[in-house]
Amino acid sequence: MSTALKINKHKYESRLFTTEISSAYSRDSSIVFYNGRAEDLLESLPNQSVKLVITSPPYNIGKSYETKISIEDYLAGQERIIEELIRVVSLDGSICWQVGNYVDNGEVFPLDIFFYHLFKKKGLLLINRIIWYFGHGLHASKRFSGRYETILWFTKSDNYTFNLDNIRVPSKYPGKRHFKGEKIGLPSGNPLGKNPSDIWEFVIRDWDRELWDIPNVKSNHPEKTVHPCQFPIELVERCVLALTNEGDFVLDPYVGVASSLIAALKHNRRAIGAEKEKDYYEIGKERIHAFYNGQLKIRPLGKEVFQPTGKEKVSQVPVEWRKKEGL
Repeated sequence: MSTALKINKHKYESRLFTTEISSAYSRDSSIVFYNGRAEDLLESLPNQSVKLVITSPPYNIGKSYETKISIEDYLAGQERIIEELIRVVSLDGSICWQVGNYVDNGEVFPLDIFFYHLFKKKGLLLINRIIWYFGHGLHASKRFSGRYETILWFTKSDNYTFNLDNIRVPSKYPGKRHFKGEKIGLPSGNPLGKNPSDIWEFVIRDWDRELWDIPNVKSNHPEKTVHPCQFPIELVERCVLALTNEGDFVLDPYVGVASSLIAALKHNRRAIGAEKEKDYYEIGKERIHAFYNGQLKIRPLGKEVFQPTGKEKVSQVPVEWRKKEGL
């Protein structure tokens, strides 16, 4: 049975929808946030009802919310979810599947490679393999420390929504001009900016490097909650802006603390998500409340990643090391 939670609207007014959280889907829903298994929510969704699926599935690495199983059993379970996601995505819609690595006894299994074959055999087209770079993560001692994950962007056909102008970034050389042909002497770029490419960076001064350099959500991130693998909201925003239109449904079947829902709502899309862990679900509802009340801390889209100046204590060489090296 559907339950609804009214949200205080005095600090935020949605231009298109009511600000009401429902636990069950209806065609007129604005926010569907279900506390339960992704499979159960997906069964309730009609065919081709969602424009964008964007999610980061459990990596099967033994986090508190998952039981580690064999890579074969893990992928078999994910394949059943993927079949349902393909069913609910519209013909002009997209699936963005963000994954890292599964590690077993020190051996790395790149999940994007395994998932590519699952999606491909279902007939989907891989449009981009996007690199998400972050400067901090788990430190390794027997291999190079991992500093990136990937987003696989799939579509059902070559007729899909892609709003490039919504996500253009400043050109490195906006003054370039055509040097031959009918347009000789005229500006050769686009006045709105350039395509951000498939290796993204949101840092303004580093846009020419074309990396998605978005800080992962660690202890000093303004969006940090108790969730151990939290999506940064800005990671979702570019996908939402590029691959959907206002009023479209955005779905995250593993929504955690609702970061994907908030990214969709922020840009006037409808949001659907499932989270089986009660604690994360309650935190997610609180965050949606805070968003509509104007109280949620969100890292601004495109904000520069902090670079130490050398004056900060933590960026200086410790005295103990200086003594040891004779500095």
